[in-house]
Parts: sequence; C-alpha cells; structure tokens
Amino acid sequence: MLISEIFHSIQGEGELVGMPSVFVRCAGCNLRCDWCDTKYAWDENDALSLPVAEIVARAENFSAKHCVLTGGEPMIAEDIHSLASALRAGGAHLTIETNASSPPNGIECDLASLSPKLNNGGNVNSIKIEHQIDIVQKWIDGYYCQLKFVVQREEDIHEVKDFMDRLKSVIPNHRVFLMPEGENAENVAARSEMIVKLCMTHGWRFGQRLHLELFDGKRGV
Repeated sequence: MLISEIFHSIQGEGELVGMPSVFVRCAGCNLRCDWCDTKYAWDENDALSLPVAEIVARAENFSAKHCVLTGGEPMIAEDIHSLASALRAGGAHLTIETNASSPPNGIECDLASLSPKLNNGGNVNSIKIEHQIDIVQKWIDGYYCQLKFVVQREEDIHEVKDFMDRLKSVIPNHRVFLMPEGENAENVAARSEMIVKLCMTHGWRFGQRLHLELFDGKRGV
C-alpha cells in the first residue's frame, strides 16, 4: 500500500475530538479540493510502499488504541479492506475518514467519518450529488456514521440542507458537523463565529478543527 505517513497525535475533528489516535494517511486522492490541508498526500510518488503487516506493526508501536485511516482518500487505496480488518483484529477502534465518493463494500470500521464535498471545494473531479447521496446512504445503512461539511460562507448552508433533506435516513443532529474552512488556525478562527451562528440556527453541531488550532497545519501532528 502507498502510505503518506503514520503518526501519533490527537483526533482534531468530529465526535472523538481530543482522543489520542494513530493516523495512517494513505497516499492518493480522487478529488482536488482547493482548500485541502493535506495536499501533500495527493502525491503517490512521495509515499512509502508498505505491506499491510508492516503498517499494522508500525501503528501498534504507539500506545493509542484508536486508529484513523485517512488520506488523501483511503477508500481508493489498494488493500484498504485488508488493512482495516487487520487493525480491528489487533484491537484498534477504527475510524475511516472518507470523502464519501466510494461505497463501503463491507469494509470494517467502528466510525465512518463522511465528508461530502460542497461546491466551495472547487473540485474538477467532483461527482454528481445524486451519486454521492447514494453512496452516503450505503454508509449510513450499514455503519455508525458522522457527517462533516466544510463551510466557507453562509450561503453554503443551502447545499448542506439540500443534501440532508435528500437522504432517506435521519442522522442525529449531534452527528452532523459544520466545520470552518481553512488551511491554518487564522482562517479557521475567522470563520468560526459565522458557523457557530449557523449551528445555532439549524441545530447541527459546530465542528472544531483542533489540530489546526493547536498545530497550525504542521505535518505529522
């Protein structure tokens, strides 16, 4: 498998924010969001080629029992299903952070962290909303999920509402996060008050980006 990095830090987003975790960052992504804060993970040529057993061994060297498969986009990585199974077999609580453009196809995980992309991502590779809703629905039907939407401006809330209205299943409000767009702590802070007001209006949860607040976009933490 092509791996961008493996490191020990704390979870910066979602339900498990603040939880010590091992991050396995897969290289390669099928999308190109303008504001992505891990663009370095797109480059498969700047990655380690590691077998599943070696990845698991490196992850188990750390004390954290929570493990996060992230990227890039982990769901397009070769052998991702085998890696997920091996990590959970070793006792890890496993989160998969995905852009929700690929179906789960039976992958093992404890928390599916889904981040559908809004138009503010400027994606040249974006998928049709109907297709993405169908994929998100497959995840929701089979897994414990959280949804994270990156919000750049107040108008983005209309896309979020439309997306949520078109899902067949109801996701509890406390598992739907609105996160401020930003590649560093300053940009995140500048948008936070606006997003707090949106959360108060619509009942969804403010999505803290603790890793940016603490480490300001530094790699490997």
